[in-house]
Amino acid sequence: MADFNSAIWSILIAVTTVVSIVALFWFTWVQAQGKKREHGEQIETMGHTWDGDLAEYNNPLPKWWLNMFYITMVWGIGYLIAYPGLGTFKGMLGWTEQGQYEAEMAKAEATYGPIFDKYKSTDIAKLADDAEALGVGKRLFATYCTQCHGSDAGGARGFPNLTDNDWLYGGTPEAIEQTILNGRQAAMPAWGAIIGAEGTQNVASYVEHLAGREVDQAQVDAGQKVFSTTCVACHGPEGKGNVAMGAPNLTDDIWLYGGSRERIVESIDKGRNGRMPAHKEFLGDAKVHLLSAYVYSFTKGNAPAK
Repeated sequence: MADFNSAIWSILIAVTTVVSIVALFWFTWVQAQGKKREHGEQIETMGHTWDGDLAEYNNPLPKWWLNMFYITMVWGIGYLIAYPGLGTFKGMLGWTEQGQYEAEMAKAEATYGPIFDKYKSTDIAKLADDAEALGVGKRLFATYCTQCHGSDAGGARGFPNLTDNDWLYGGTPEAIEQTILNGRQAAMPAWGAIIGAEGTQNVASYVEHLAGREVDQAQVDAGQKVFSTTCVACHGPEGKGNVAMGAPNLTDDIWLYGGSRERIVESIDKGRNGRMPAHKEFLGDAKVHLLSAYVYSFTKGNAPAK
């Protein structure tokens, strides 16, 4: 890629563009030239005739049409002078996509920022009972969260259900806000190569047993031994998880990546590395505060309708 950053490419683009415009001017001018016909003089044809007498005449372009070509080319030259388009030349106006984006964001912040700021100093738990605040939070959720968590906040495979009161990192207002602000990075290691295929199957049976399922007792006993040496550090001795680490509770039969035998074995064998992106820099503290209140309100039965 470094080769494409060379100045030669900028020069090549600029020269090609300028030569192309000059060539268009010349071609248009040449095509507009021709012998002026005297009144009554026979008009030449291009030699193409259809249906016996339908001929293609060699008439020059109308002046208004020809002038339209010249106007568009002059406009193109003016555009290339004002805006970037000739290699690395930045244009007389100094316009950039980044600059336009920042200007639009600044204008939006000046217009809508006060709407969000007025809620910033209010506790999330209190905002969760404020209908007006929840209306704003609902619109934020629809814009920034539904792509992963769904319009009903029910989640999908690999994306948490926000309505079931099962929180990997805690469901307190503060924990929810921290999750949205700073994001989360899962770190479930792959155990397949370490405990082997048999060990993986045995641990899967023990995990199913923790969730209250009927499984082979011999595998459960063998899996418990492996679990106590490899899994207990994160999931705890009873498999109830650890919100400080984002380790899920294995006893509630709620599964982020699916609770079938196949999915459980896959999680143990290959590990999981789900990521919740941080929204602090993108949304700012005030919007995240409102969004957190809306999500927290799900714990009070305010989840979106399915």
